[in-house]
Amino acid sequence: MPTNFSARQLVVPGFLLAEGKYEAGPNVYKEGERLYSTVIGLAELRNNTVTVIPLRGCYIPSVGDIVIGKVVDVITTAWMLDIRSPWLGVLFAKEHLSKPLNVMKEDARDYLDVGEMIIAKVISFDRTKNPALTTKEQGLGKIQRGTVIEVDPTRVPRIIGKKGSMISMLKKDSGCQIYVGQNGRIWISGKNREDEALVAGAIKKIEAEAHTTGLTDRIHEYLIKNRM
Repeated sequence: MPTNFSARQLVVPGFLLAEGKYEAGPNVYKEGERLYSTVIGLAELRNNTVTVIPLRGCYIPSVGDIVIGKVVDVITTAWMLDIRSPWLGVLFAKEHLSKPLNVMKEDARDYLDVGEMIIAKVISFDRTKNPALTTKEQGLGKIQRGTVIEVDPTRVPRIIGKKGSMISMLKKDSGCQIYVGQNGRIWISGKNREDEALVAGAIKKIEAEAHTTGLTDRIHEYLIKNRM
């Protein structure tokens, strides 16, 4: 049977790419004889193998991920959040508040409003509906202070480092609290804006030079040299 895409067509997660005796390449999963895309990217067929070349900067949710989301809409008993994904995250009131929300007397905006940011955990997601989030764990919740920056989600492992080595060094050398979301948003909270800006600069340097060797030493030198 023919494929369902033209050469290098842009596809989204869950898109039915082909049916029949095709092989599943990178970023493609197979159910029976149906092949689906797992990422936003460009679809290709080579030697009977269907692949999708991912586009940079797109986060695909996974259960258990910690993300930093921005409230973009408020509905009766939930908040919709931009998590830098094709899907909006949904945070139901029961997963954020310590008591039931009385919709007759309370407005969800009294707790979280459009533009505010939170640290949350993905608790369910199956590509057919928006990922569900929770803030009911230690360290999660509304961001009250500090700076939030964005990096390519594919650079998150390098920013964290092997066994947490890079992020530990950033915290130690700067004295800042740093929380890295799997969706490429990073919260930085320091004693002053200068310290936060220093860490932001270091993280952007890691993002730009992630493919190079000796990066940990260079970042350490950068922080020591520029810290006021």
